Amino acid sequence: MNSNDDVPKSALKTFRFSDVDEFRSAIRGLNFEFTPFVRKISAEQTILSLPGCDVNLTHAFPRVVDAQLVGNCTAIGFTMDDLNVPVRFNGSQRARPVVVIGSGGAAYTTVEEVQRQIASVVFRPEVQDRGWPPTLSSFKIFEVSAAGLHRLRTVVREVLAEASDPVAAPELSLKSAAMKETLLGAVDDAFESVVSSRWTLGPNDGRNFRTFQDIRALLSEDLSQPIYSDEIARKLGLSVRTMHDVVRRYRGMSLHRYLRLRRLWLVRRRLLAGADSVKAVALAFGFWHLSDFSRSYRDQFGESPSQTLGRGRGQ
Repeated sequence: MNSNDDVPKSALKTFRFSDVDEFRSAIRGLNFEFTPFVRKISAEQTILSLPGCDVNLTHAFPRVVDAQLVGNCTAIGFTMDDLNVPVRFNGSQRARPVVVIGSGGAAYTTVEEVQRQIASVVFRPEVQDRGWPPTLSSFKIFEVSAAGLHRLRTVVREVLAEASDPVAAPELSLKSAAMKETLLGAVDDAFESVVSSRWTLGPNDGRNFRTFQDIRALLSEDLSQPIYSDEIARKLGLSVRTMHDVVRRYRGMSLHRYLRLRRLWLVRRRLLAGADSVKAVALAFGFWHLSDFSRSYRDQFGESPSQTLGRGRGQ
């Protein structure tokens, strides 16, 4: 009879999602909020859990993301594809080989306009004394050499491929330690290949990012109320023009377009939960012109609000 240690095990798991809220609830290690750009999602997440290290590969969907890393860890992120539409990260968008880094409590925002393959490696506890860039309250982005990014991608693919086959626990333990060390070395190499680039000054400016976070916090206080730009700008000590410019830089769209999209998705979540009525939910999120709301809802989701509510009630 085999002992438990002899039983083949795998630390690798893959999850597939077609439901936005299922995907939302599966995110680990982040305080995470997103607004999709598409009616239906098709997402896949592969997670490799090693002692002191998680490797995540996500086939994502077009969306806006706001996230904050949990405490006592260091996260490294990079794309696994080369598309002509780069991710907008903390307000900047460049088609360059880049790596992002954040430590416990650091936040970031992205706009992903097309489907992407994104990898992250999360080390626990927080990585220190390896010469990696400090991050403070927000993630930082660094342009690296194409060779440095290629090595990171290659190591992630090789680690995931090796971990896909079950192995006995003693062998898994030995492999896990070696895999983590290889990942650390690949990140070391990437940061040793950092290219000095002026364009990274903007997304790495903590003051600009805090201004955006302040705007986002005020906008999120009560999405059912009308948004008066001059009032919000006054509370933040900004001009209306500056506030709109900041939102457009970090969101890639106007303030009002983003808020409308965000409200439509919040309405949909409420309807799928079995709300009292379409009208009550629409009004609760600031849609006073009900025929315009219904038209926008159908354009966004391909069905009427009442059809969504019916599905939420199991009809």
